Amino acid sequence: MPQVVLPTASGGTERHATGEPADFSGLHGRPFGRVAYAAAHVVADPMADCDPWLTPAIDWERTIAFRRHLWRLGFGVAEAMDTAQRGMGLDWAQSRELIRLSVAAAREEGAMVASGCGTDHLAPADARSVEDVIAAYEQQAGFIEGEGGRLILMASRALAARATSPADYERVYGRILSQVREPVILHWLGDMFDPALAGYWGRADLDEAMEVCLGIIHAHADKIDGIKISLLDDAKEVAMRRRLPAGVRMYTGDDFNYPALIEGDGQGYSHALLGIFDAIAPAAAAALAALEAGDRERYHAILGPTVPLSRHVFKAPTRFYKTGVVFMAYLNGHQDHFTMIGGQESTRSTLHLAELFRLADRAGLLADPAMAAARMADVLRVRGVAQ
Repeated sequence: MPQVVLPTASGGTERHATGEPADFSGLHGRPFGRVAYAAAHVVADPMADCDPWLTPAIDWERTIAFRRHLWRLGFGVAEAMDTAQRGMGLDWAQSRELIRLSVAAAREEGAMVASGCGTDHLAPADARSVEDVIAAYEQQAGFIEGEGGRLILMASRALAARATSPADYERVYGRILSQVREPVILHWLGDMFDPALAGYWGRADLDEAMEVCLGIIHAHADKIDGIKISLLDDAKEVAMRRRLPAGVRMYTGDDFNYPALIEGDGQGYSHALLGIFDAIAPAAAAALAALEAGDRERYHAILGPTVPLSRHVFKAPTRFYKTGVVFMAYLNGHQDHFTMIGGQESTRSTLHLAELFRLADRAGLLADPAMAAARMADVLRVRGVAQ
């Protein structure tokens, strides 16, 4: 099998021989039994003449091709979310083009896409009032619905900065939800993903914040498809799931505990809207199909080995997880380079990438081990690790 010299935590190196890739193809194309969105990354254009930190360039063709890959495995695409570096390289102008292209491609594929609607074109310091936040949400919602898209109502940094109480959140969400054409997905993103969102819903205590959020959901249940929570706390997700109104879905955003949350218990289960599904899509599709077929043993056999990889990719500082997601796309041939918009490929260490490679290999997620090993070696040479 192919080999690559990887750095070790002790300061040395070791020769790593890759294993065989897992074969998930026999389960692909079968129904899931859960609504499953993969939050998808964007592919940078490394040949563009630009200053990446200031004017990042996107390879639109490869970006949309990756979405077609996800759709053909059976996933919906959660578009222009934090996995696409929204607020960390992807601005609203680029998001508009991404959403326009993605919605059009989904229509061609007969596939499912929902797009992030936020307020990121409004700098928190420029929000003079809650009304400014409402207007910002309305602008993005109007564009997305005008393209024929569905909304994921993202958490707002401007609202977190301007709100003085839970009543401000109730006012903003109430106004937006009263106007939407179709039920939306709410997104509660924890401050481990974005420190600017600390104290969201007007409460620093998560249990108190959940009460505020649940109050909004119950007041507007007919306008809410579901809620994705990204708190990396499975107990809080289950507790909230059991209190949702009938017909409102829980979408797990827990990239640490997703197998058990999706499987569920005697009182219900979570659907999925996960960034890690971008990186492990073939395995996740096969596992969801096995679960729907009633083969829970196979479900866990496939999905269980992906958890150590996911926990590594999403380790603190969690907001830098996008680097691992894009690195997996590079290793598996979905793009020809390890370059990210905003220069975000620099946010993880060489040791972090080496351990990601080991864990992906252990889970059978390197589709072409020879190509993955060669690409890993190329990155390591640039970072000073001789092969």
